[in-house]
Amino acid sequence: MIDIHRYCVIMCGGIGSRFWPYSRAERPKQFIDFFGTGRSLLQMSFDRILPIVPKENIIIVTNDQYAPLVREQLPELDESQILLEPARRNTAPCIAWAAYHILARDPEASMIVTPSDHLITREAEFVKAIQHGFEFVETHDSLLTLGIKPTRPETGYGYIQIGKPVTDDILKVKTFTEKPDIELAKVFLESGEFFWNSGIFLWSAKSIVNALHEYAPDLTNTFDRGEGVFGTPEEKDFILKEFPGCVSISIDYAVMERATNVYVECVSFGWNDLGTWSALYDNSPKNREANVTQNCRVLAYNSTGNIFAVRGDKLVVANGLKDYIIADAGDVLLICPKADEQTIKQYVNDVKLAYGDKFL
Repeated sequence: MIDIHRYCVIMCGGIGSRFWPYSRAERPKQFIDFFGTGRSLLQMSFDRILPIVPKENIIIVTNDQYAPLVREQLPELDESQILLEPARRNTAPCIAWAAYHILARDPEASMIVTPSDHLITREAEFVKAIQHGFEFVETHDSLLTLGIKPTRPETGYGYIQIGKPVTDDILKVKTFTEKPDIELAKVFLESGEFFWNSGIFLWSAKSIVNALHEYAPDLTNTFDRGEGVFGTPEEKDFILKEFPGCVSISIDYAVMERATNVYVECVSFGWNDLGTWSALYDNSPKNREANVTQNCRVLAYNSTGNIFAVRGDKLVVANGLKDYIIADAGDVLLICPKADEQTIKQYVNDVKLAYGDKFL
């Protein structure tokens, strides 16, 4: 029996610029079927939460630009389950709005907040971990994040330092550290005290709203002005007027790094935030030369460790490439060493300066 007081918020408003040129402003990565399964990352996120949360309690928060894509990919959702942000303001305003919206509907609500673009390979383990997390936040005034045991000194993730255990796999959080340099990441890995911050959170709606009042009063001042409008036809107009004025800040900076009732559940369910081409390479099947081909035709000679992602009826012939990204989106061809993929965001900025929005 699924608990009717449990809710899920899927954050779906990002542009995914590190996956350019496949991920574009009009169709970001969360709407793309990267694995040829017939389901996009958003649809996979929706599917995996269905055993845990009633379908009618799943809420998508996205930019209003993506409303048609959400409706196309998740036609089973009611319009009231899609919250449309009139401006991009990072995760704290997104989560604040969702929490106020849910709390107006159900004062006893607990909620999981998850990005729409993560890959989870062991879904049965995911379900068990989330159910365990819900049980914890429903009996403790707590803000719970899911921590992933690091396997390498990754500089692209945030880290959580664990403190005293509360249960076997839930511990008090000592510190958060955002995206360390490589030397610090090596220290974190060797210490055994640090876990990757998955960006998946659980809490009661009351607990997160109380925390926002304490640590992000500028946000709650805005949303408190909407008392009585959440869950009514007036909510949309209120958000259109007030949301663009919210400060752009992540929930980590706004609340999680400052609150005293933060806990981490250490989980293992095959998590990857699928934020980069290398992450997609790592999670895709490879041929004998360790090349990945994303639904395209490739003849590769003396070439190993590459990912080829090419749209359209095109043949790629490559010779002498090692550990490269070759991504062709029709009007843009990207050729970049995997080792330099952190500069793709810079390429996107340079393209915007040189050509405007045409290729974004």
